[in-house]
Amino acid sequence: MGPSDYFFHDNAIYSANGRLDPWTWSWMPEDVPAAAPAITPLDGLLALKANGHMRQIPIGVIGPREATAEQLSMAEEIGARLGQLNLKMICGGKGGVMQAAAKGCLEAGGLTVGLLPDHDWHEANPFISLPIATGLSEGRNMIIAKSCEVLIAVGGSYGTMTEIAYGLHFSKPVIGLKGAPHVDGLLPVESADEAMETMAERLFARIRLSH
Repeated sequence: MGPSDYFFHDNAIYSANGRLDPWTWSWMPEDVPAAAPAITPLDGLLALKANGHMRQIPIGVIGPREATAEQLSMAEEIGARLGQLNLKMICGGKGGVMQAAAKGCLEAGGLTVGLLPDHDWHEANPFISLPIATGLSEGRNMIIAKSCEVLIAVGGSYGTMTEIAYGLHFSKPVIGLKGAPHVDGLLPVESADEAMETMAERLFARIRLSH
């Protein structure tokens, strides 16, 4: 489905596949009401935030510890936008892009989860509200990629490239900007607005049909 193939009526979101159950994140068989206006996926996420009954599906933000000022600013904005949507953010929990994104998300009222490479959760940056010490070193990159529905890469490094590769290997949408490595399958964007619109579109595209 395209970005405008969704509808909103009486606090519920619809598509040609039915009505969205935001807890199971699946389409339930039901016709679209005739009076329902079309909405974008981003509008749908805002409606779900207002409704308050949504399974907390994590979005990953990945990027280098050694980041430019432009990348840090973008990461903080991305994090803030996720927090404003009440989406839960997962990152590596350390410095650079991870800390900037966590700062933006936490200060916007969001939940920040840090999957740390260390054995001690105290090693998390000060903006991680839920630190998880994996003790897996770089192996935690695979967990980040596997556990998120969508990944947003700000900038690039060897570690970021592994997370992008894992994400694509696991068939996860990976959005990239501000120097993210250009690899086959990456979804390049130019701005935070475009990143959020693409994230929402891909998140809605992953909604399952009910069984």
